[in-house]
Amino acid sequence: MSRGTRTTEELPVVNPATGELITTVPAADADTVAAAAQRAQRVFDSGVWSRRAPRERAAVLLRLADLMERDAEILARMDSEDAGKPITECRMGDVPGAVESIRWFAEAADKVFGQLAPTGYDSLGMVSREPVGVAAAILPWNYPLAMAAWKVGPALAAGNSLLLKPAEATPRSTLHLAALAAEAGLPDGVLTVLPGYGPVTGTALARDPLVRALSFTGSSATGRRILTAAAETNFKRVSLEMGGKSPQVLMADALDYGDELIENMVEAAFLTMGQNCTAGSRVLVHRAIADEVLARFTAAAGALRVGDPGKAETRIGPLINAAAWDRVASAVEEARSAGARIHTAGLPTGPHPKGAYYPPTVITKAAEDSRVVTQELFGPVVTVQTFSTEEEAVRLANTTEYGLAASVWTRDLDVALRLAREIEAGVVSVNAYSEGDITTPFGGWKQSGFGGAEKSTSAFEQWTREKTVWIRTR
Repeated sequence: MSRGTRTTEELPVVNPATGELITTVPAADADTVAAAAQRAQRVFDSGVWSRRAPRERAAVLLRLADLMERDAEILARMDSEDAGKPITECRMGDVPGAVESIRWFAEAADKVFGQLAPTGYDSLGMVSREPVGVAAAILPWNYPLAMAAWKVGPALAAGNSLLLKPAEATPRSTLHLAALAAEAGLPDGVLTVLPGYGPVTGTALARDPLVRALSFTGSSATGRRILTAAAETNFKRVSLEMGGKSPQVLMADALDYGDELIENMVEAAFLTMGQNCTAGSRVLVHRAIADEVLARFTAAAGALRVGDPGKAETRIGPLINAAAWDRVASAVEEARSAGARIHTAGLPTGPHPKGAYYPPTVITKAAEDSRVVTQELFGPVVTVQTFSTEEEAVRLANTTEYGLAASVWTRDLDVALRLAREIEAGVVSVNAYSEGDITTPFGGWKQSGFGGAEKSTSAFEQWTREKTVWIRTR
């Protein structure tokens, strides 16, 4: 394990709930990235990790998962404090999910098989998957540990050396993960964590000639810049998981699911304060049930406990920073000024005055081309639109540049299957808000995804390259 910290510039880590400085960590500059890449290449070439038997790599990763479980509360506290996430969300979702990811990919390490081509009798065509060598991953701030595990698991299980850049705001759990990896027996230099600023550290990773694959989770704008950098340098393999503007489609019979429907709608809309790429930020509801759904949904949103993310009962913490608050607030005010109706219970007394708190907000009568309908706001804001036919529901669902996720609610299986096929999204859940589990691929369509998928055995395609060996036998 190495942390790649040769510079004296410091990266401040600020608690979004209070505005107070938690700590500082060294920020990696371009020279640090280059040195880390060179070292990672030497380690890869040495075979100390890349040539180990898959089961031996799996054993180290399984020990890492055990250590993560041992330090689960430490990791949950770090992500809660750095990102402003409710501690219960980190304890119950993020950290257990990260542990599961590492364990699953560890167990998959020796189950990524090659192929034999259907050749003639006098030839043998073998197709294998091999590690790319030096790989890199750039993480988002909304799920610091969980997203790290999605990338660390398959990248290391495949035998690569990995350079991992955490988000500027949330480096601590990733640094702790690297320390646990060293404790688990991962050879030094196989996993290097490089905290730093996106335009400096991230750009250096995207342009480094030794990095052969790069996986990124974040905004579409940054994804485009990474693709450009790769094209201008060594054509490294790039995989992008980007934004979303996910619809929740409620057919006329959706209320048959009662409280389960409303609970799933609230989770989809307000998990991580809506700072979630699959957030169900657009509710599309059949006119026959629209009034009742709106009343029950807004009441449930208004009842969410807003406050200190360190308290177990809190459901809504602060946004990541003041800039995020400004972005969300300006879009909502713009919609209000244009005639939209804003439904919010406001903020209760008690949240820290320096915290970037924004109340759960539901918007009706917004124009189809307004920012609240078309842009990913990354905040606890949901629009409600109505439709009368399946065709109209599909049109509304697909009227966006994004295509990451969607959910459909109906008891009619035929309707559910038709909608699931017609909606342009990489993940469509039926009668639930879900991204699937670790066994299913996760990736977006349109401007939500490019070049690969996370989770499942499909994730190994990001971190490996195919090789054909053709043998003449006669």
